[in-house]
Order: sequence, then C-alpha cells, then structure tokens
Amino acid sequence: MGAIDTLLSLAIPALVIVHLIVAPYTKVEESFNLQATHDILVYGTPTSDVYAKLSARYDHFDFPGAVPRTFMGPVLLAGITQPIIGVVGFEYAQFIVRALLGLFNAWAMVILKSSVESEFGRPAARWYAVLQATQFHVLFYASRTLPNMFAFGITTLAFSQLVGNPKTLRLGRCKLAIGLLTFATAVFRSELAILLCTTTAYLFLMRRMGVESILEAFLISFVFSLITSIPIDSYFWQKPLWPELSAFVFNVLQGSSSEWGVSPWHYYFTNALPKVFTNPLVLSLGIPMSLYAPATRAQAQTFILPTLLFVAIYSVQPHKEARFIFYVVPPMTAAAALGANYIFTRRGKSVLYSLGSIALVASVLASFVISTGMLGLSSLNYPGGEALAELRSLVQPGSSSADVQAVTVHTDVLSCMTGVTLFGQHPYPPVDPKPTTDAISFVFDKTEEPSTLRSLDFWSKFDYLLLEDPAKAIGSWESVGLIQGFGGVEILKPGMDADGALETGEGQILGRGATVKKIRGMIRPLTGGWWIGPKMEPRIRILKRVRGLPRKEVKE
Repeated sequence: MGAIDTLLSLAIPALVIVHLIVAPYTKVEESFNLQATHDILVYGTPTSDVYAKLSARYDHFDFPGAVPRTFMGPVLLAGITQPIIGVVGFEYAQFIVRALLGLFNAWAMVILKSSVESEFGRPAARWYAVLQATQFHVLFYASRTLPNMFAFGITTLAFSQLVGNPKTLRLGRCKLAIGLLTFATAVFRSELAILLCTTTAYLFLMRRMGVESILEAFLISFVFSLITSIPIDSYFWQKPLWPELSAFVFNVLQGSSSEWGVSPWHYYFTNALPKVFTNPLVLSLGIPMSLYAPATRAQAQTFILPTLLFVAIYSVQPHKEARFIFYVVPPMTAAAALGANYIFTRRGKSVLYSLGSIALVASVLASFVISTGMLGLSSLNYPGGEALAELRSLVQPGSSSADVQAVTVHTDVLSCMTGVTLFGQHPYPPVDPKPTTDAISFVFDKTEEPSTLRSLDFWSKFDYLLLEDPAKAIGSWESVGLIQGFGGVEILKPGMDADGALETGEGQILGRGATVKKIRGMIRPLTGGWWIGPKMEPRIRILKRVRGLPRKEVKE
C-alpha cells in the first residue's frame, strides 16, 4: 500500500475523531447507551442483591425509555475502555467511550475500502475513500452511541464480504455476510431484518447461496445472538427479555413509533438519501454510471439492489429519520466509487468523460467544504453540554462562587436533551476518591413533574439552575450566564445589529455563543459590516441562587 493509500485509509478514522472533538456533547437519542456504559464502569455488575443494587444505581431504572434496549453495546464499550480510562482518568471517559465506537465504525469502512482495492484496484478504492471521507453525516454520527451506530459497523463489515463479481463470490464470504446481518438485526436494530431479507434474496437469485446454506448461516448467527443477548439483557433489566423483539412489537406491530412524527412515503428518497451523501454526484453520476458501464454493472448491483430495496420497503414505516438508513451509505458509496473510477480513467478518451472527471473532483472538494461547515454549525446544537461545562468552570475552589462544599443543581428537560450526561455530571466516579484540589462536589436533579416544579420548597433546594425558561424558577435568582444555540443562518448588512441581543439581566454569553460573537466582531470590520453566518439564539440560562435565600438539603 502506497503512502497515498495509507493516508486515505487513515483519513476516515482521523475525521471521525475530529468530528468527536469539535462536537463532544450528545443528545437524548444517544443517552441510553451512554448512561448505561457509565453505570457499568462506575457501579460494575453486582452478583448479590442484584435487583436492589441495579435499581438503586442504574439510570435505566429511572429513565427506561419507550422500549428496552440491549446492553450488549454498553457492556463491550465499558469492558474495552475500562483499562484505558484507568490510565488516563475518568474525566475523559465519555470521550474515550465514544472514540472507541467511532473507531470501530471507521475500521469497518476501512475494511470495505480494502475489499474494494482487492477486487477492483487502488484507483477505485481511492475514490471510495475520498467520497466517504467527504460525507458529513456518517462521520458525525460514527461515534454517537445510537443503537443504529452499533449496528452500522457490523452491516458495513457484512457488505465488505460481498465486494466482487456476484457470480464468483465465495460461499464462505456470503455466509459471513448473512451471519453479520443476522447478528445486527437480532441484537441492535430489528428493522435490519428487511436488509437481511433483501440481501439474502439477491444472493439466492444470483445462485451464490442455496436454501440450506442460507438457513445454516442464519440459524448459527441467530442462536448465537440470542444466547449472548438475552442473558445479558435479562440480567440488567431484571426480567426475561429480548430487547429487539420488544422494539419490533412497539414500533411495527403497535405502530407506536408514529408518536415521534410521520413523514411522507418518499422521504428517504427525496430528502434523507440526498442529505446523507452530501455530494450530489454520488447519486446523480457515480451510481448511475456504475450500473450503466458493462465493466462495473454486475458488481454495483450487489451494493445497489439490496440496499435500495431495503429503503423502499422500510419507507412503509410512517416514522422516518435519516439515521435509520445509514447502513446503506457505505455500500452505495462503494458503488459510486466504481462509477467515478470508470469515468476518471477514461478522462482522456472524450470530452464528456473529461467534463465528468472535472465535475467529480470539484464535487469532492465542495463536499469537503460543505461538510466542514456543517460540522461547525452542528456543534452549536448542544447547549446542555455547554451549560454544564460552563457551570463547572464558574464554580471553582477558591472562587467567589464556591461557597459550599456540595453544589446542588437542577437541570431542565432541554439541558438533559442536549448534552447533560452522567459522565458530565460526575467527572470523577462516586466510588473513587476525588482529587485533593477539588473541594466541590455536585449533586444534580432532573425532576420533570409539573406539580413539583410549582413548589417553592422544591426550588429552595438548589444553588444553581440550568433552565431554558428562567420564569419557571420560583424564588430569588440571578443569571450568571447565557448559553446560546444555533438558530439558522443570518445575513447582517452594514449598520444592522446582531439578532438575539441579550435582554436585561441575562448575564454574559458563555460557550460557543461567545466564540461566534467574537468571530463576528472580528469579521464585520473587514467586510464593511457584512456578516453571513450562524444566528445564535438564547437556549439555556445558568441561574445562581441569590445570597440569603434558604437552601434545603437535596438528595441525588
């Protein structure tokens, strides 16, 4: 492998880590797996009085979610990262946990690149690498602890086994692909049963697998999935459980997923797919050419037909989100790479191929610029995580704010949905001694009950509040900081003031809102007063109890 190929292979994991560094906070969709990993790392797995200990300590007993999810991912993340965290410190645990998941998904994409290189040569593999590395969504989500992203790497590895001419694929590779898809379906995401069926049907019709081989691969993997998943999940949930069966019943048979929104049947084709590929030429030029050219048609069909049929069938489900179809991105990108390579290697043969090659190169550069901009804007969508980090910087030993040994904090729904996690709340696990330089401990409350929130006694328990609406706080409070979030793109002309100016008593802008304000202040004098950039809007206020207000004891 040459230096260029090595750099391209390293670019994918490197960019995953860059996305993690720029946007280190999480949202509520990621919370189950992240909180579960935290609890395993901190509290371990008790062998006596199991129910009492788990229910008293583990977050999922208080916040179980709409359906139970598997602990397989958290168990693996906690088990692998524990020795690393022990060396570098628990304060970096959330980053390390997410980095491990991101690197696993990046490794799966690199394996797919290697398979493309083995079958179609280095030029095609290079096109896959640059097309994949300039797509924002997969890189951004690769390290996010969503059930989809635990399944993503497994499905990508499955398709890496199917690279090549479908008429000459080895039976062992086909069995491994079916086994991996079965495992991903049974353990992490039940909707992948559709992708499993479309891929199996394609291999059967291409006469690469017979019924006996299909059943063998499926049953071995399915039984292995159940005998590993069910005992682990039944232990942590303290009841007999196969989580993905519960999810299937809830989302499909009961149709309850529609409560989270309904999209038109064509959403995945007209909105989600164009969005997740970033580069429009992947869908409009690369994939069509790979299916058109005789030299690549058969190979491209292996990637395109099962995945598009999966998207089409899955479109029947009313509730749709782009992350539900991320699994099709690597194989479809590989197909587009075959088409792009076909065009580029013929750039000297005709004007059309030459123009197509120029367009492809330009689209890759443009996609990288767009993806970079999307990363910057997306990093502004986590005010809860920023508020928690800024609160910790405000309340320091020896500062005027550090009046008490234990600081009690109430975090509202928006804060918890946009970045407040157990890792952020407890940078040092309760079972470990805190550094002698840290004289402050934080106790957090996440109460949502409306009747409780109307009580003065409730609010008098706290030293600080993280609130979207400060009017909900009862008692005497002062704002010590404002966290802003992305509210769209604004265009300011000379003489115009920036929108979202602070109201009286809001406190200073903190976090990335302050960074955007500083950059805007530096840019506008250079552009004659013009500004095109993110519009920042108030999201979360950091409120401090006014001195003299009695504070009652609060238990976490």
